[in-house]
Amino acid sequence: MYAPVARLESVRLVLAVTAHFGWGVHHMDVKSAFLNGELQEEVYVQQPPGFIVDDHKHKVLRLHKALYGLRQAPRAWNQKLDTELLRLGFKRCVDEHGLYTRGQGAGHLIVGVYVDDLIITGGDANAVAKFKQQMLNTFKMSDLGLLSYYLGLKVTQGAAGISLRQTAYASKILEKAGLSGCNASATPMEPRLKLLKEGTTPSVDATEYRSLIGSLRYLCNSRPDLAYPVGYLSRFMEAPRQEHLTAVKRVLRYVAGTLSWGLHYHPGKKDGGKPVLVGYSDSDLAGDVNDRKSTSGLIFFLAGGPVAWQSAKQKVVALSSCEAEYIAAAAAACEAVWLARLLAELVGGPVLAPKLKVDNKSAIALMKNPVHHDRSKHIDVKFHFIRECCDRRLINVEFVGTELQLGDMLTKALGRTRFQELRGMVGMKNIA
Repeated sequence: MYAPVARLESVRLVLAVTAHFGWGVHHMDVKSAFLNGELQEEVYVQQPPGFIVDDHKHKVLRLHKALYGLRQAPRAWNQKLDTELLRLGFKRCVDEHGLYTRGQGAGHLIVGVYVDDLIITGGDANAVAKFKQQMLNTFKMSDLGLLSYYLGLKVTQGAAGISLRQTAYASKILEKAGLSGCNASATPMEPRLKLLKEGTTPSVDATEYRSLIGSLRYLCNSRPDLAYPVGYLSRFMEAPRQEHLTAVKRVLRYVAGTLSWGLHYHPGKKDGGKPVLVGYSDSDLAGDVNDRKSTSGLIFFLAGGPVAWQSAKQKVVALSSCEAEYIAAAAAACEAVWLARLLAELVGGPVLAPKLKVDNKSAIALMKNPVHHDRSKHIDVKFHFIRECCDRRLINVEFVGTELQLGDMLTKALGRTRFQELRGMVGMKNIA
């Protein structure tokens, strides 16, 4: 049994909203959180050594509250916290059960939950302080002040906005791989690199390879520039070879040269306008030489920085660039609708429909014009979800030139000049 926790996309969305309105983000930690959980079922344990009752050695103990090590403990704790937050007037977000909101206007509060870590933000410092005191009166907690470190993310708050980076974590990955102090690479992948699953080079230790990929995957939480290379190299974890490991080390050499790079979210205009989501969707065509499937890339921006991105191989083989772009846009539409609904809950009111920018006019025509349907009968019905989104004005699809398509870096390995240009355009910067 598990407790729901906020997704990293949700955490970044909260930080972007906070930066837009110029609020401060506070951090609290619950001490021995799982011991607060109240069990709703019968659970028995053996008497612990040193505390055995002499006359009842063969009896067991029935638990009324959770203990660490119980499968029920995380869920029991979450139910306890949920009950207390609801008692204090909070409402759990429908689209993200790890986020809670309370109040309207200046007294609006947002609380994010990740097991025993709470992030708290709002426009009224007194309301934030009052809530923190209520939590201190309810649980044994540590008030860590303004958020500075959360889930491996280094958070810097100031008048210029909020920055995220994972410098310390990236350094640990390099040390683990034995590449500390290595020569840096300008790009994470060689341009137009294509790798085969059945290569000619010797096999390598699969456990080591998977460990490096897993470490890099977590680093992607603040590094959209690593999403494509790490996703691409994840396809070879079953039986990695020397050429695959060499490509991973190229990514690590790039990380070594960009240790302090991260994301930055900017304050909004002083008129207090609501933040607007802007997304980009892109796809290559038959880029995977093993099965000729395409790669979809999507990225969404809020407060001047990316809050959600994805680079993933498509489930079906596309027959044309139009179809590949259409499938990628359908995935982006799902993400856009979810982000918009969650954003509306966080700001406490309706928001403008997200903009989705696509660089293929045929795909846009297919989304908006049902006359083309006879040419797309073979496309799976689930991908036509984007048509409904367009008809209901849940998203606004716009054309963007290829040179301004920011999702390009999520679909293929690019040359140095183009890669660094896009890296700057998506808002990544050196955060010293």
